[in-house]
Amino acid sequence: MQITLLGAIVLVVLVIFAFLRSFWATMIPSVTVPLSLVGTFGIMYVLGYSLDNLSLMALTLAVGLVVDDAIVVLENIFRYLEQGYDRVNAALMGSREIGFTIVSITVSLIAVFVPLLFMTGIVGRLFREFGMVVSIAVVLSALIALTLSPMMASLVLTDPRMARHGRFYLWSERAFTSFIRGYERGLQFTLAHRRAAMTLNLLLIAVSGWMFYAMPKGFFPQEDTGLIFGFVQADPDISFPGMSDRMEAAAKVIAADPDVASLGSSIGGTGGAGLNTGRMFIQLKPFDERTATADQIIARLRPKLAAVPGTTVFLQSIQNIQVGGRLARTQYQYTLEDVNLDELNAWAPKMLAKLKTLPALQDVASDQQSGGVQLTIKINRDSAARLGVNVTTIQQTLYDAFGQPFITQLYGPLNTYHVVLEVAPRYQTDVSALTRIYVHGAGGTLIPLSQFATLEPTETTLAVNHQGQFPAVTLSFNLAPGYSLGEAVQAIQKAEAEVGKPDTLQASFQGTAQEFQVSLSTQPLLIAAALFAVYVVLGILYESFVHPLTILLSLPSASVGALFFLYVFGFDLTMMAIIGLLMLIGIVKKNAIMMIDFALERRRVEHMPAEKAIHEAAVLRFRPIMMTTMSAIFVTLPIAAGIGAGADLRQPLGIAVVGGLIVSQALTLFTVPVTYLYMERFNEWAAERFARVWRGQRASPAGA
Repeated sequence: MQITLLGAIVLVVLVIFAFLRSFWATMIPSVTVPLSLVGTFGIMYVLGYSLDNLSLMALTLAVGLVVDDAIVVLENIFRYLEQGYDRVNAALMGSREIGFTIVSITVSLIAVFVPLLFMTGIVGRLFREFGMVVSIAVVLSALIALTLSPMMASLVLTDPRMARHGRFYLWSERAFTSFIRGYERGLQFTLAHRRAAMTLNLLLIAVSGWMFYAMPKGFFPQEDTGLIFGFVQADPDISFPGMSDRMEAAAKVIAADPDVASLGSSIGGTGGAGLNTGRMFIQLKPFDERTATADQIIARLRPKLAAVPGTTVFLQSIQNIQVGGRLARTQYQYTLEDVNLDELNAWAPKMLAKLKTLPALQDVASDQQSGGVQLTIKINRDSAARLGVNVTTIQQTLYDAFGQPFITQLYGPLNTYHVVLEVAPRYQTDVSALTRIYVHGAGGTLIPLSQFATLEPTETTLAVNHQGQFPAVTLSFNLAPGYSLGEAVQAIQKAEAEVGKPDTLQASFQGTAQEFQVSLSTQPLLIAAALFAVYVVLGILYESFVHPLTILLSLPSASVGALFFLYVFGFDLTMMAIIGLLMLIGIVKKNAIMMIDFALERRRVEHMPAEKAIHEAAVLRFRPIMMTTMSAIFVTLPIAAGIGAGADLRQPLGIAVVGGLIVSQALTLFTVPVTYLYMERFNEWAAERFARVWRGQRASPAGA
């Protein structure tokens, strides 16, 4: 992540230089990056934040945002220099003219992250720091852009008309001028066919909503942490030596994999785990020394472990973000609970069999272990009393033989040794050995147990798990390749209805699957809250109900691009992708703000017609819009590329931002001016209508 951050800084500087082709002009916005980051580090320290994966990712994304303000200020100052102003006056006039735009961009961008600060649950705890870090960096960049950047421009910039340029500069300038002229011709064509352009904009809103609904949804992307958890299960009546042999056989198969570095194993444990269960913690080799990812290693180990006789081995990749303390056989949990234990034991196998038929699930397992065998010793108390045998004596004798009681401790020169009482090992696994146990009777005589007791083997449950106060059975599963968690949840809910379970049997998702359901219900609310916050802030800044909508209508193209790229590259709509959509709201609306703010200023000061004002605004703001958007794209490219360990978590965010910016950049440069004209027409119609009603109300008392 640190390498990604450094790479993002280098790419931003190169993008700025490619557009400005001047060392000092490049240095002015480039200085904003280290100053904003260092200032952010200081405030993070005061707030008690640490440098972790999420805060570093926030800083990387902030690199593309912190240069935006300085770029916009510098470009506006540079425009006044080209008009013949000296650099001091150009710095004053350029920064003064663009100051309100910078404030609008900054405040509205912070408003996007306000809903994150009030989110509850694990998602809120994770992304509250993320939103704060980005907001701090953006605020600092705005302050630097409005103070340091104009000061540096007044000192180091030169008159572009007097500077001597080489062939490459002249060639690139001609190419850029041709590009602007091409855009101007395209804009004129779009304004001439504004009805079709507005129809496209409305269509994008509908497509965006449909894609958001239809996209496969997940909680967090599957990470490769280099750790795999294995759960080994054998027959309920297996002995400890037998289970030890099974564990050793499974460990040999896993250790033979070329990408496994080491593993540790244990038998039994807490949480209802008996001697027929074992656990393995598998450490993979470092990421750059492996030939496959953790999921690929699990896939190739699965058939090999299935060949180990007498065991079932479940593997899951350990995640950094894992909700719930329950360590299940596989990654996601679905729990059945019932007051009636018999009903629960009858329906849990039916649900298990049904879930195993679902194509979206694999490695379906249950923690219900009802196939255990127990041996009941029934004592004929009359016979025992006649022989002078006490029941307490029988219990103590059996405990001494098979309970492994601690007798004493021997101390040697280098170690201590526990003395444990038990029968010889060959008798510990032989049921008939119980018939050869002798108990002291009357007068100290030894009487065989078979004279007054009988042995009855019966089936029993090894453990009864509980959730809260009620007995519960947890069915766990992994996702089959090509399926999302949202599709798996829907399939399980459909299967639940098909099986026809009784109402007294309660079913619920637990752990990560449960948190996913909560996040799924809050995703639309989160985006709606961000849009509402931006609308309110822009409405206050512009003192208008209409033009905040003009700016927000530039967002559907970005969401369509983000969702389309996520689908093409095979990513689900996870919480990381949702954060990417929020970042897009903050970045894309900036382009609209720069155009709308300039057009409104021209209309207010020079009383320009709406079409001329927006045309001039779009052409003059074309260069800073391109610079800021390209900076954001190149900053996010290292994240979208998914390079290095831990990239699985942040890659969907990068894909969403890059895809959304590419599509929105191609469309908003044309759709925003059209939307502005329609909104201006609506604004004028509404103002005229209000004035007519107001005049009518004032005239009616006089007429009466």
